[in-house]
Parts: sequence; structure tokens; C-alpha cells
Amino acid sequence: MTNETFYQEYTSQDAITKYTRATAGVGISYLLDHDYKKVYLKALSELPQDVKKRGIRILEFGCGGGMNLVHLISVLKKEGINVEKGYGSDFSPVLIDAARRESKSYLKESDLRGLEFHVAKNETLKRDIAASAGIPESKLANSFHFIFGVNTIRYCHAAKKELECSKDIMDLLVPGGVCVNIDMNNRYPFFKSDLKARLNNTKEEECVVPSLEEYGAPFKKAGFEILRQEHFCWIPHSSGAFMARLFGGLTPVLNAVMKSRAMRSLVVARKPLKP
Repeated sequence: MTNETFYQEYTSQDAITKYTRATAGVGISYLLDHDYKKVYLKALSELPQDVKKRGIRILEFGCGGGMNLVHLISVLKKEGINVEKGYGSDFSPVLIDAARRESKSYLKESDLRGLEFHVAKNETLKRDIAASAGIPESKLANSFHFIFGVNTIRYCHAAKKELECSKDIMDLLVPGGVCVNIDMNNRYPFFKSDLKARLNNTKEEECVVPSLEEYGAPFKKAGFEILRQEHFCWIPHSSGAFMARLFGGLTPVLNAVMKSRAMRSLVVARKPLKP
């Protein structure tokens, strides 16, 4: 996939349909209420209780149409975790505009005041967010308690920029802050683009899916402590209600017999309290 093709795909009307909650499918809604929610809350349990009460600052990189971040803000509020500031970033200005609209449709005015969306590439995350927000990069350093990305960091691996992204996340997090990365598992046998490439005997960047160890490596190299590194989750974002319930119910069995073939890889990393 060329850079131009990649840009066109993620700035199209189809991208808005795919990456905003109202039209994305039941699967993503199920995951936001179940599998992903559990991962986020467990990761956030690493933060001090007084910090969560005062208010945390969160960032989703590669946020697409914002549905993940918007939903998480609602979940955290119900869990008694205050969000002082929420940032979403994506390289696609079309999706960032969609995210701003999405947030106004799902959040109360009081929750919108601390929410910002910025056009920023994952591989130049800190620089681009600072430029978009009109603030010095130094002001962003050590400013977020929780950073997460879903189905996005593999593109940094394809561009061989995964270490740059990991280092920026390290700089952006407060000491003790946590980062969650969820992306495709290279051992999952039914990844749509990979199947298409095999059938066509091609090799496209979209089909380059790292191994679990490769996902974790740049975070280790950047100095993170790895809290979790595992395969998980069997439910496609695009699945309907029946498939979501079916695979949700089958998850314990599938994990018991073939967890390494699950759909996604998970890396949860923490910035050390001391350098």
C-alpha cells in the first residue's frame, strides 16, 4: 500500500463510516463495553487512587473517528475516575473532524470542555500534537497519565518508526503513567487484508502484522516496564450482534485451547517512577 493510497483510504467517506460508532458495527460497541473496558480499567488500576479522584489526563493516538476515546470517558465517569483532560490524535484530518462531531453527539457539555482532537502522526506524536495545540513540546512532556492506541501502531512498524512512537509516548507520560496498545495478532489466521494478499500473491504494508514480541520490543527499548504482553480477544470490530455474543461466550474456551491464535495482541507498559 503506497502512502498516497493509505492517505486516500483513511480520508474517505468510507473511513468515516468505518471508524465512527454509529455506523461501525455491533462488534466495536461490544468490545468497548467488555474486553477493551476490562483492559483499560485494569491498566488504570496501576495509577494512585488520589490521582484518579483528582482527575487524570488521557490520550488516544490513532483515534480515528474518536469512538474509543469518547466511550472511555463515559466509562471512567461511571467508575468514579475523573478525566481532567482528554486528547485524541490521528493523521487524518477528515477523521479528526468526524471525532469532534462524534464527541458532541455522545458526551455532555461538561465532559466536552476538557476534550481536544488534533491532527498528528503516530511517528511524530509529541511534535505534531504540540504544533496543532499551539503549545511548546516541553509543556506536553510528563503530562498524561494514560495513553492508548487500538489497531494503529502496526503502521509504525510497517514504516519502521515504532521506536520513535514508543519514545514519544514515554516522554508524554508522567512517571508511573501507563500505555495500552491493542493491535492485530500475526498468528490470527483470518486477518482480512492478509488473506487477500495471499490470494493475490502480493505483499502490502497493510498486511505487515508484527508478532507479539515485536509489538513489545520498542517499548522495552524505550525504557518501559512491561506489565502485560499477551494475545486476547476473538471478536471482530465489524461483527454483528449474533457473532459478538457467540464469540464473547466462546472466549473462555478459545483462550483455553488456542489463545496464541486470538485476534489481537496486547501490550501494557508503564513508565518507571524513576529514570
